[in-house]
Order: sequence, then C-alpha cells, then structure tokens
Amino acid sequence: MNLFIYVVGFVIFQRIIELLIARNNEKWIRSQGGYEVGAKHYPYMVAIHIGFFISLIIEFIAFKEGVSRFWLPLFVLFISLQLMRVWVISSLGRYWNTKILVLPGANVVKKGPFHFIRHPNYVVVTCEIIVIPLMFGAYYTAVIFTLLNIIILSVRIPKEEAALREVTDYKEIF
Repeated sequence: MNLFIYVVGFVIFQRIIELLIARNNEKWIRSQGGYEVGAKHYPYMVAIHIGFFISLIIEFIAFKEGVSRFWLPLFVLFISLQLMRVWVISSLGRYWNTKILVLPGANVVKKGPFHFIRHPNYVVVTCEIIVIPLMFGAYYTAVIFTLLNIIILSVRIPKEEAALREVTDYKEIF
C-alpha cells in the first residue's frame, strides 16, 4: 500500500507541477501571438486523465492486488518514462503545454526526442497509462484508459498537426 501511495502520489504531484508550467507557458505563447486549437476536446482529455487516477485508486483498493510480480521491471520502465517526460518538456521549453497552442511563424522543435519521433510526449503518456496500473495489478484501468487515450489522441494529433502545418515550418520538417 505504501508503495502505491508513493508512486501515485508522485505522479499526481508531477501533474500538478506540469499544469503550473503549462499555465506559465500558455501566458508566454499567447503574449507572443499564439493561440489555442482543439479546445473542444481538451475537457475530455482532462476528464480521461482525472478518471485514470480515480479508477486506478478505486481498483487498487477494491481488488487489493498489491504489487505485480513484474513490479521491478515495470518500475524501471516507469522511471525511464519519467526521464523521457523531463527530456520532452525541457526540449520543448516554453512551447510545451497540455493544450494545443500554436505560435504563427515559429520553428518546430526538432531536438531531443523530437529528433527521433514526432510525438514523444504522447508515447510517454500512453506507456504510463499502461505501466502504472500494471505495476499494481489494476488491469481494468490499464485496458479501459488505454482505449480512451487512443480515442482522444485520434482526435488530438490530427488537429495538432494540421495547426502546425498551417502556421509553422512543420511541413518542411516532417
């Protein structure tokens, strides 16, 4: 139980810090002439992420599974994902956000993990939605929220890419 509290508490704390970073970055982007795209789906994405934590906690308490027998390799993967998350956020700098915010005329970031894949943040989040529940035997949460995440990303990624193609050098870079 303590391990669950530490890991989930850490991730929730991390998300709160990220929301503060996102808010500051949003203010800066908007002050530079940036604007939001895809605002209609954003509340659903937030609801999915909040629902994920609620489901994870309820499932862990209700089924009392404890930690997975594969906990150690899953935990190593979890730590790797946290390092990747920091790499993504630091690579994007002031452009990183939880919302789709575009700045007309900006150059697309192609450094860090973006040198290798287009959407490393979505890869990290998708993996976390699978790995964290599996660490604690919350299999229903892993399956349900992986599917919900796929649905929301199938809306979000095309909107983000279309907006970037329209007002940045995204077409030339990718």
